[in-house]
This record gives sequence, structure tokens and C-alpha cells, in this order.
Amino acid sequence: MTELQKRLVTGALLIAVVALVAWVDNFYLTWAFLGVIYLFGFYEALRLYGMKEYNSLYFWAVALWLVAAFYPNPDDLFFVVALLFASYEAYTQDRDWKKFLPFLYPVASFLFLLSLYHDFGMEAMIWLVIVVASTDIGAYVVGRLIGRHPFCTTSPKKTWEGVVGGVVLATLLGSWYALVLVDLPFGVVISLLVSIASIFGDLFESYLKRRAGLKDSGDILPGHGGVLDRVDGYLFAAPAMVVLLRGIL
Repeated sequence: MTELQKRLVTGALLIAVVALVAWVDNFYLTWAFLGVIYLFGFYEALRLYGMKEYNSLYFWAVALWLVAAFYPNPDDLFFVVALLFASYEAYTQDRDWKKFLPFLYPVASFLFLLSLYHDFGMEAMIWLVIVVASTDIGAYVVGRLIGRHPFCTTSPKKTWEGVVGGVVLATLLGSWYALVLVDLPFGVVISLLVSIASIFGDLFESYLKRRAGLKDSGDILPGHGGVLDRVDGYLFAAPAMVVLLRGIL
């Protein structure tokens, strides 16, 4: 198979799995689905941080996700982990703060993703997918058609024209779908800000890859790279949406 064929087949399978999870709309199925992505993302993050030998951290990552299945506010658990880690560092004077990095990113973001579903339901998850996917598609298409001005050196292929095009498309489509949850003015503002957040989620993962000297975060998804390559925008967009929805609803 060519790279394009691999990309298309993998993309179709991913869409089918996501659609099935959305259709069933069960908390524990969604938790399990996100958990699989979470563990692969955690593995890839250790690789990006140059921490492949920190295998003991997997125990804490798994334990945290298991607790998140029963705890009513999963995103709160990140702050509990932060306090426990700070206490441990102070007591042992280990001074290895690097161990906290994968819990800052991507673990905290996955906890917010689970909280988004827990607090606001599958409609909010679908809204998030529409906004992030529209941002990616709009940025790619507009950037290819009329992109001239580089957005930043971290991601040389991004252009200002593409970024603006992606944000505009995401705001329009997101605002339309948002009517199932909020009034139009709130839908516009949230879709706009979440789209911008997704741009910087993609940018942050690009930054980590450049620092690590890697083209992709992994190779588990043929034609697409790693898990973080596919969910990077969601990992900044989900916390933004949770915070904004909590301030409105």
C-alpha cells in the first residue's frame, strides 16, 4: 500500500471507531476508548521528553486513569497529582522535576477530555470534534490555496492565511452545532476560542517533536504517525471548552 492508501484506510477506521463510541454513548466505553489513546499518548510523550527509561511512571498513569473512572471531577485529579508530586520531591529532595512533565502534558488534557464528556455529554464531545477537525481542514485547504505568510518558525508549513481560514470555518460550523447546548452568541465565542486553542495544541506538539528531532510522535497509526499527532489539537482545545462551558452553563 502507498502512504496515501495507508492514510485513507487508517483514517476511515478511526472515523468508524469514533462514530461507534459516539453512537453507543456510554461513559465506561468512552472512558475505555479514551484510556487506550491516553496510554499510547503517555508512551509517546515519554519518547518526546527523552524519558523512555522512566517506566515506573506507567503505574501512576494507569492508577490515575482507573481512579478517574469513578471520581466525579476527573480534571481535579491532576491537581492532586501535582500536590503529591511536590510533597514527594520536598520530602526526598529528589529534584527530578522532569518526571512531572508527562502528567502536565498529555495526562492533564486527557482528564479534561473525560471531564468534558462526564459533565456535558456526548453533544459537547461532538462539538469539540467539529471545531478541531474544521480548524485542521480549513487551515490545510486555505493554506494550500492562498497561504503566503508563515505563522511561526515552530511549524514552518503553517501560514497566517491558513490559520485564519481554519478558525473562521471552525467558528461557523461549531456555532451552528453549538445550538444543541448553548445560545448562538456563546456558541460563537466558545467555538472561536476553542479553535484558537487547538491551533496552539498542534503547535506545542510540533515544538516537542522538533526538540526531540522526530518527524512523528510515534508510528502506531499507518500513514498518520502517532496518537499525539492525531489528538494534539484536542489536548489544548478540551481544557478550553471545559473551562468556558463551566463559566456559562
